[in-house]
Amino acid sequence: MYDAIVVGARCAGSPTAMLLARKGYRVLLLDRDGFPSDHLSTHWIHQPGMARLERWGLRERLVATGCPPITAITMDLGPFALRGSPPPAAGDVVEAYCPRRTILDKILVDAAVEAGAELREHFSVQDLIWDGDRVSGVRGQSAAGAMVTEQAQIVIGADGVHSLVARQVDAPIYNAKPTFACAYYSYWSGLPLDSVEFYPREHRGFGALPTHHGLTCIIVGWPHDEFHAYRADIEGNFLKTLELAPAFAERVRQGKREERFSGTAEMLNFFRKPYGPGWALVGDAGYHKDSITAQGISDAFRDADLVAEAVDAGLSGQQPIEKALAEYEQRRNEATFPIYEFTCQLAALEPPPPEMQQLFAALQGNQADTDRFMGVLAGTTPVPEFFAPENLGRIIGAQA
Repeated sequence: MYDAIVVGARCAGSPTAMLLARKGYRVLLLDRDGFPSDHLSTHWIHQPGMARLERWGLRERLVATGCPPITAITMDLGPFALRGSPPPAAGDVVEAYCPRRTILDKILVDAAVEAGAELREHFSVQDLIWDGDRVSGVRGQSAAGAMVTEQAQIVIGADGVHSLVARQVDAPIYNAKPTFACAYYSYWSGLPLDSVEFYPREHRGFGALPTHHGLTCIIVGWPHDEFHAYRADIEGNFLKTLELAPAFAERVRQGKREERFSGTAEMLNFFRKPYGPGWALVGDAGYHKDSITAQGISDAFRDADLVAEAVDAGLSGQQPIEKALAEYEQRRNEATFPIYEFTCQLAALEPPPPEMQQLFAALQGNQADTDRFMGVLAGTTPVPEFFAPENLGRIIGAQA
């Protein structure tokens, strides 16, 4: 009998298992994959995510892998570009990183095991098991092919947007929005960067991020309804889109693509109720949004902290676990609703409305507020604070 079973061992699951194990709980961590292994990802860990790695004692492990630090963001708007450095997180964390998931996820898994969690790789969960109306464990197939049943006080689904845990408990979905975009990415050598670069264009968007081994990840997004037409010639359409920024496209031609293209049309936008009798959800299983602001990894780290705190409060008897998990949902939603709405606006890939064009024009030459705007993308400037009418009025008025 375990205190907690965590289904899924990537950016949400391993930290959740690690944090609970560090508190002395008996934790079983399951994943259908083995580690290291790759995973579709935006790669970017913003400053708030790095602040959590620092607090967990894992930041230096990532830094030691040679992943290049990022302190600036460049947004090329066509007629001009804005470049800024987001305000720090937790007082002094100024660097972000874009690691390969083969490296990041292994660091997280190893930390969970070091904390005392029991890891079972290549374990495919098939069903939840129930005690009345309460989830009491899981049934699945081990790496050896045997069917295994394990029980726990709580089962935590960290198993992604198509979470089996969420499906089997019929977790209610709310605040859902359409799928706006699709995306593909690959990796280039010979394309050095000194910042993350964004290129918003009408009905298109692309960006470049420095990652491990001297490679640059280039990701391109299109409207969701163009996915099938785009997929008919992935490379051709990918490179054609980059020509919307001719100088960048020329830099790409000077480099070399080193890996195949990876992509998805499932950039879903939804919230799920993340708890119920004997179960909880964390990471993409509980909340997901378009990748255009690349918040997923940092969000997963935050929610791992929140759900581990709630489960600890419930299992230790500090408060009823349902009440603790209800507070987890409330805190998650308060943190994410504003950036969720902002992300969905960007993901529509529509031309900036007049007020946004005014803002961008006013930010030219205004480094302090450009930095704060980049902090919106990074999660270190609160969305409501930056887009408050009085703040926008101050920025735009200063231009006049």
